[in-house]
Amino acid sequence: MAEILAPAARPANTHFSSGPCSKRPGWSLEALSDAPLGRSHRAKVGKEKLKLAIDLTREVLKVPADYRIGIVPASDTGAVEMALWSLLGERGVDMLAWESFGAGWVTDVVKQLKLKDVRKFESAYGELPNLAEVDFDRDVVFTWNGTTSGVRVPNADFIPADRKGLTICDATSAAFAQEMDFTKLDVVTFSWQKVLGGEGGHGMLILSPRAVERLESYVPAWPLPKIFRMTKGGKLIEGIFTGETINTPSMLCVEDYIDALQWAKSLGGLDALVARANANAKVIFDFLAANDWIANLAKVEETRSNTSVCLTIVDKDVVALSADAQAAFAKGMVSLLDKQGIAFDIGAYRDAPAGLRIWAGATIETADMQALMPWLTWAFETQKAALAKAAA
Repeated sequence: MAEILAPAARPANTHFSSGPCSKRPGWSLEALSDAPLGRSHRAKVGKEKLKLAIDLTREVLKVPADYRIGIVPASDTGAVEMALWSLLGERGVDMLAWESFGAGWVTDVVKQLKLKDVRKFESAYGELPNLAEVDFDRDVVFTWNGTTSGVRVPNADFIPADRKGLTICDATSAAFAQEMDFTKLDVVTFSWQKVLGGEGGHGMLILSPRAVERLESYVPAWPLPKIFRMTKGGKLIEGIFTGETINTPSMLCVEDYIDALQWAKSLGGLDALVARANANAKVIFDFLAANDWIANLAKVEETRSNTSVCLTIVDKDVVALSADAQAAFAKGMVSLLDKQGIAFDIGAYRDAPAGLRIWAGATIETADMQALMPWLTWAFETQKAALAKAAA
């Protein structure tokens, strides 16, 4: 069997994980030297840092001035749960799901909140449900970018401006990488460890004036844990949205998020971040167009993610294998690249179809993405050779 030669060029940064994601180019621990460690987050210095994080978020993400932005516990999951438990129940709700996290929100609403008037719009990995069927006189919960399927909504045109219900959007792998029309979104959530490569454990919750009005006029039928409570005496607790967090944040993580936001601002803000992600994703898309053994899991071009790009092996010999064998083939490719120190953590999500998932967000350098592509071919051909040898 002829030796399959490895490519000469190697990515300088091998961190292509879809969460936690790669740190920004040039990051080092020294960037966090101004963190007020050992100080109270309620001290003046702590409050100033937290407010700075909120203010920079608004500036870079282009959040409207009348929207509230809060730092909340438990990452994006905590932010979504706060919204679901605090806002839903006032009217019927339409739940959209096309990958594992969206499906998780459906489970929470149906089995935990036990809401009765719930309509579910679900589709398989690689596809979107029919957005035209959604009723926006009801509340609507959806993910903007399906991190585990690589499928995103193409834009916010499907959301009417005169809606009666609230739109609750899990945007954790879209914020800072995709254009989102905040006028169509009443709740937006994300976490620091995605597009900007921050540290885990903290979530962001963005509320429109309509969402605040709901919070102040509607009381859920169920008890709310302390970390979910955003009102007191029928009024919004404004301090949450100026840096007075519900629980104790890590000031080291706050400093890291501020560093990432300042880096983003130095590049040119949101437009520059979107351009970087688009350039990285294009490298992958061009590779797919030139190679018939691999394809994008997202079936429609305009719904393909530019951050969590999910790939499936479509080579006829691999497709002919059993589902378990196909999964083993993909895992073998991932393992080869890991052992070579070329790409870490690029396997498909555990609930998704077998394949690869490559992060293309703004903290990835396009040159590193370009260097990675020939290694995908090397890993595939090496696995194919092993498959042929085993069959001989």
